[in-house]
Amino acid sequence: MIDHKSQDVERADAEGLRKFMSQIGVVHSKEELTFVCIGTDRSTGDSLGPWVGTMLMEQGFTKVIGTLQHPCDADKLRQLIPSLTEMGTIVAIDACLGRSDNVGAYLVSNGPLVPAQSVNKRFPAIGSYSIAGVVNAVSLKPYWTLQSTSLYQVMGMARQIADAITLQWGNK
Repeated sequence: MIDHKSQDVERADAEGLRKFMSQIGVVHSKEELTFVCIGTDRSTGDSLGPWVGTMLMEQGFTKVIGTLQHPCDADKLRQLIPSLTEMGTIVAIDACLGRSDNVGAYLVSNGPLVPAQSVNKRFPAIGSYSIAGVVNAVSLKPYWTLQSTSLYQVMGMARQIADAITLQWGNK
């Protein structure tokens, strides 16, 4: 999850995602970016990242880590962390739980996100830029909440993220 107390975090809708990608596009070409799409295909709510990664690969993006076929889950993430500095500018994408009024929104930042905070796992912050999709509301049982999150909701959010990225860099 992105540190929501940071001054750099903004709540965004689909239009906000496009603006965020446009701001990154002013500074970075497609070739400079690596999209790290965090999550697993084994949990509906936590599949946001792999869905985005799969959609980007289908659009011809090659510097993508984390797809439905090859998820960037906790095990893969631990292996990946030492080599992140060699991958250029990282755009980290992950699902998160948040306030009920933020479900369906995105938290975007010109800074990193910390994966797996919703389920109390410890990972270092990842990314030069980050997008956290609020897929469901925080609860006392975060694993259950992620498991019972609407696939329709997750896929719609993944499509909006992938579309914003493709709009900025798809034909360049």
